[in-house]
Amino acid sequence: MTKVVISGTGVFTPPYSVSNEELVDTFNAYVRKHNEENAAAIERGEMEPLPESSVEFIFKASGIESRYVMNKSGIVDPDIMAPRLRQRSNDEPSILAEMAVDAAKKAMARANKTAADIDAVLVACSNLERPYPAIAVEVQDLLGIEGFGFDMNVACSSATFGIQTAYDMLRSGSVRCVLIVDPEICSGHLNFRDRDSHFIFGDVCTAIVLERAETCTAKGAWEVLGTRLKTKFSNNIRNNFGFLNRATPEGVGAKDKLFVQEGRKVFKEVVPMVSQLILDHMAEEGLDPKDLKRMWLHQANKNMNDFIGRKVLGRDPERHEQPNILQEYANTSSAGSIITFSQFSEDMKEGDLGLICSFGAGYSVGNVLLRKRA
Repeated sequence: MTKVVISGTGVFTPPYSVSNEELVDTFNAYVRKHNEENAAAIERGEMEPLPESSVEFIFKASGIESRYVMNKSGIVDPDIMAPRLRQRSNDEPSILAEMAVDAAKKAMARANKTAADIDAVLVACSNLERPYPAIAVEVQDLLGIEGFGFDMNVACSSATFGIQTAYDMLRSGSVRCVLIVDPEICSGHLNFRDRDSHFIFGDVCTAIVLERAETCTAKGAWEVLGTRLKTKFSNNIRNNFGFLNRATPEGVGAKDKLFVQEGRKVFKEVVPMVSQLILDHMAEEGLDPKDLKRMWLHQANKNMNDFIGRKVLGRDPERHEQPNILQEYANTSSAGSIITFSQFSEDMKEGDLGLICSFGAGYSVGNVLLRKRA
């Protein structure tokens, strides 16, 4: 069977950063204004006052300290509290494609690949800015790549599901090299007026190059030993925004047209699901979790990752074994585990064993076992 490797990764980081302090100041200004405007109703008991947020609450709940965003001014304006992005004409690159091209060029350079070497482009992310034409086909065109491209969405597991899709195509012999990009403007679907989630997401784009092992010329590539995917339907993480919203106008503007979740239920149900998938996958591949040198987990919540690491390793993971980028990037949906892999993999030695794992809405879980090459 054809061996497949990850030969390059790239990360596009947006130009603006928003700290927890800035988010809290904006949120609390909104809360005070809301409570003042509704003081009479609150006093009559007809409405509950909105509680304020705090930096301490955010960090304890998530481990997040800041996040990068494509637009800051709208997010930190208490009268807007949403990103404001310029409307682009059809003759301009879309914003997702522009982000993807930046990350793709970095990944291609690390993989020693040109457009002529790549046969397929996959855009795998949580939110696509349009239904069609596919963003992947636009990225393909902007990079001058022949072949084909398509979009796919499995929420926070989109990147790992994209890796298995590319892995299967490469092993079948239908392609030689695949580019996966994960442009995530998560600030666009975040409700910055919801105390329980206003701090969760940031924006970013990652890119990954997968190819057959025999064509790889990059040093320090990673052989894909195997992949496992799992989904189980749940309403505990949901976003009901879509093209049919205009057909049901009574729901326009409702909270569920943005990101909503039952955080405690997600924690309770997803942690054992992810841990068991990792353990089962490693057992099927004849690998011992004790031999894992590093886990690049989905970057949603530090507490979740700590529990998963403890379950898989049978002990508390050390910092270098389970790196964390939440403090700088926050949750970037499908891109989080790839950012972590890109930033914390070059120091590893030939033969080292690692895994990329993502999990999120669906529920969905994607696991990729890797071994470092020379």
